[in-house]
Amino acid sequence: MARIGVVGAGYVGLTTAACFARLGHDVVCADVEPAKVESLSRAEVGAHEPGLPELVEEGVRGKRLRFVLGNDEALSGVDFVFLCVPTPTGADGAADLAAVHAVLREARGAVRPGCAVVLKSTVPPGTAERVAGLLGRDDVGVVSNPEFLREGHAVDDFLRPQRVVVGASAGGEDAARRVVGLYEGTGAPAVVTDSTSAELVKYASNCFLAMKLSYVNSLAELCERVGGDISDVTEGMSLDDRIGTAFLEPGPGWGGSCFPKDTKALLSAAEEARVDFPLLRATIGTNGHQARRVVDLARAAIGPLRGARLGLLGLTFKAGTDDLRDSPALAVAALLAEEGARLVGYDPCVRRDCGPVRVLGSAEEVARGADGLLVLTEWPEFAELDWPALADSVHRRVIVDTRNLLPLDKVVEAGFHLVNLGRRAAA
Repeated sequence: MARIGVVGAGYVGLTTAACFARLGHDVVCADVEPAKVESLSRAEVGAHEPGLPELVEEGVRGKRLRFVLGNDEALSGVDFVFLCVPTPTGADGAADLAAVHAVLREARGAVRPGCAVVLKSTVPPGTAERVAGLLGRDDVGVVSNPEFLREGHAVDDFLRPQRVVVGASAGGEDAARRVVGLYEGTGAPAVVTDSTSAELVKYASNCFLAMKLSYVNSLAELCERVGGDISDVTEGMSLDDRIGTAFLEPGPGWGGSCFPKDTKALLSAAEEARVDFPLLRATIGTNGHQARRVVDLARAAIGPLRGARLGLLGLTFKAGTDDLRDSPALAVAALLAEEGARLVGYDPCVRRDCGPVRVLGSAEEVARGADGLLVLTEWPEFAELDWPALADSVHRRVIVDTRNLLPLDKVVEAGFHLVNLGRRAAA
C-alpha cells in the first residue's frame, strides 16, 4: 500500500483519488474550496459520473480516502504527489500552467526525499522536464502520467484502462517504475517512456479522435450534397479493422473539457516548435463550421427562424454527463438565438437555464407548441419518445436530428419531416 497525495478534487483529481483508494492505497485529496472539501468529506459528490459517488463513499467509510483543505497534507508525508489541477486554454491558445506552478512552489519545501511528483494534468510536451528544474530537488523524481478518462466512463477507464502511460523526466526513472506499480491491480499494459513522449501521447490521442469526428462531419455534408448516406458510408469504412467503429458518428461538433483545449494546445506547441500542422488546423476549423451548418439545416427545414419557438433536446456536450463546457449544443443555441429564435430545451442532467435556452422539465414540455425540434445530444431516451403524442403537441412537425439517433420509421410514421446529417430528408 502506498501513501498518495492528490492535489485538486476536480473531475480528474476526484476520480484518481477514489480509484487509487479502491486499489488499496491510502489517499489524501486536497482542494482549495472549503464547501467542496466539506461535502466530499461527507461522501457527497456533486458531479454526474456513474460509479464515482459509490467509490468515494466506500473510500471515506473505509478510511482509505480523506479530503483536506489546502495542500500541506497532500504534499508532505506521502510517497507520491499527483498534480490534478486545471490547465485551461490561455489567451494565446497554449495551456495555462499557472496552477501547476503554484503547487510546485508549495511542493519545493514540502515533499519528503524519495517522493515522486506525478503530473496527471494535461500539460504541453516538455513540461515535466521543466517542472523538474523548477522543483530543484535532486532527491525527488518527476513523472508524467497522463489521464485517459472519458466523462461518463471515468471509473471504468481508471480501473480497467486500455493502457497506462508513464514518462520519466531526467533522473526520474526509478520514480516512473514505482508509478507503474500503483496500477498493478488494473492488469493494463504499461507504456514506459520519457516524459515528453508521454505528454505527447495524451495530446496525440485526443487530437486524432477530434480529427476523426471533423472528418466524418465533412463526409456527412458531402453525402447531403451528392445523395449518399453517411450511415452506409461509415459502416463500410468501419469494417476495415484499420479504421474501426469508434468516433465515426456525425454530430453538431465536438466539445467538452478536453478536445477543444487539447487541439489548441497541441497546435500552439507545434507552432512554437515551428512545425506546420495543417491537419490539426483544419480539424479545429471544421468543428467551428459545424454549428453554423446545423443552423443552416434548421433554417432550410423550418423556414425563417426569427420569432420561431424551437425545442432543443439535449444541452450537454455528450450523453452520460452533466458537463456543458464547450458544448456544441450550446454553440448551436447561441447562433439560433442570434437569428431571433425563441429557445426552450430539455436535458436529463440540466436543471437551470443555459444562456438563451429556457430549460424545461421534460421533452414533452419542450415539444408543446414548437415550430421545430432539434436533437443536439445523443441521450438514448430521446429515441424512445412517444412520437405520435409529440406530433399532436408541436405546432410544426419538423425535426433536425443532428445525432442521427431517432428511429426513422416511427418518426416519419407519426407525420414528422425528419432531417438527419448526411442522409436525405425523410417526409
